[in-house]
Amino acid sequence: MSSEPNSQSQNDLIWAVLLHLSYNMWSDRDAPDWGTDYISARPYLRFDDSLWTDLLHTAAQGGLNMVLIDLGDGVRYQSHPEIAVQGAWSIERLRQELARMRQLGLEPIPKLNFSTAHDTWMGPYARMVSTDTYYGVCRDLIAEIIELFDHPRFFHLGMDEETAEHQRHYAYMLVRQYDLWWHDLHFLVDQVERGGSRAWVWSDYFWHHPETFLAEMPRSVLQSNWYYGTRFDDTVTAARTYRDLEAHGFDQVPAGSNWTDPTNFGLTVEYCREHIAPPRLKGFMQTVWKPTLEECRQRHIQALQAVEQARANWQTEG
Repeated sequence: MSSEPNSQSQNDLIWAVLLHLSYNMWSDRDAPDWGTDYISARPYLRFDDSLWTDLLHTAAQGGLNMVLIDLGDGVRYQSHPEIAVQGAWSIERLRQELARMRQLGLEPIPKLNFSTAHDTWMGPYARMVSTDTYYGVCRDLIAEIIELFDHPRFFHLGMDEETAEHQRHYAYMLVRQYDLWWHDLHFLVDQVERGGSRAWVWSDYFWHHPETFLAEMPRSVLQSNWYYGTRFDDTVTAARTYRDLEAHGFDQVPAGSNWTDPTNFGLTVEYCREHIAPPRLKGFMQTVWKPTLEECRQRHIQALQAVEQARANWQTEG
């Protein structure tokens, strides 16, 4: 347990949800054995305005204060319009939605996942990783998005699950290792910081390479370790990582999900409140891992209700 008093103000904490504009972050081919069509990329936007609008209002009413938007190929960027899928938002539409979110009291934060396991949204550039062309595209997109979001506090870079196992169903597999993975991460972090934002990543690299992670990961990078189970003890690497990151002084926004169990988010909040000191516990993020489509409405609403309940419990127990 943390030795520092848990006096984190309710108003200071991030209560965030990750929503998807683009869902082209998985396989570049159909993989029927996965049992869902959502995993395979599509050349058109999978997104329902009706659900998006309702989720924003539900989030605001439930006390959430931040929405991460997984942008991917769902925006027709000025710097690289060739990435956009059919139905992608215009720059004007994105600005309108950002303004609406702020009016509701929701802080919009951009997310682009640059892991090679989740970069199908990059189109042809997903097969040019670590080349001069690739670096140029990454630089352009990060700079443009930071401007579009009016220099957001954070920019989520993804960078999770870059392994051969996670790409076993892909037509094209690519895994950076050793110094190259770190070179590219440092490059992306530098681009974010040049724009005045703080880089934010998933933390699962730590699970398999803790020593390298501690030597290479800048303490300036906000960490979202993620664990979606219900057993929180030191025998579970993903759960234990919350304590490990705390022991080494990383700022954290722990990530829960109703992916496997609807009680996970509440359990995550309880565990991390006990084991992460207030100065480094910046808040919590809920993930659903479903596209913003009407047929997924109930899963999204359930996820937001879990955050609302956990936030109420935090306030009551404070």
